[in-house]
Amino acid sequence: MSGGETETPVGCEATPGGGDKKKDSLGTAGSPAHLIIKDLGEIHSRLLDHRPVIQGETRYFVKEFEEKRGLREMRVLENLRNMIHETNEHTLPKCREIMQDNLNQVLQRLRAASDSVCRLQQREQERKKMKSQFLLSGAEEILEFVENKKQTTEEKHPSLPPPCVLNTHL
Repeated sequence: MSGGETETPVGCEATPGGGDKKKDSLGTAGSPAHLIIKDLGEIHSRLLDHRPVIQGETRYFVKEFEEKRGLREMRVLENLRNMIHETNEHTLPKCREIMQDNLNQVLQRLRAASDSVCRLQQREQERKKMKSQFLLSGAEEILEFVENKKQTTEEKHPSLPPPCVLNTHL
């Protein structure tokens, strides 16, 4: 390798005209070396390139998640529907019945209390009426007594002025 010769790499032929373009020494696409390189490329991509596997697993996970989520939401909605049906069919009528019974009892108690209050008010009015009649009868007796005393006093002392007249001229 001396002088002005150019070296040609092993496995490559020099092109006429002095160009440095390399020619595939492995031959055509159907040659055994080419098939081995192609197989090595596939093995390399399968062993070291995990993108297709990861993408497939991701799609599967998302699909399963959405399906399970949809099923879970459907179960929740079904449970709510059953609960509403149970409430409408059983709980509400039972509550209405109990409320009606209790309301009737409360109304009976209220009527009884109202009747008791009315009786107490009537007794109080009767008592006040009797007291006022007693006071009036006592007042009449006192007035009669005073009138009798006045007459007896006037009879005994005719020259005295009447007891209610005041002397306003001083």
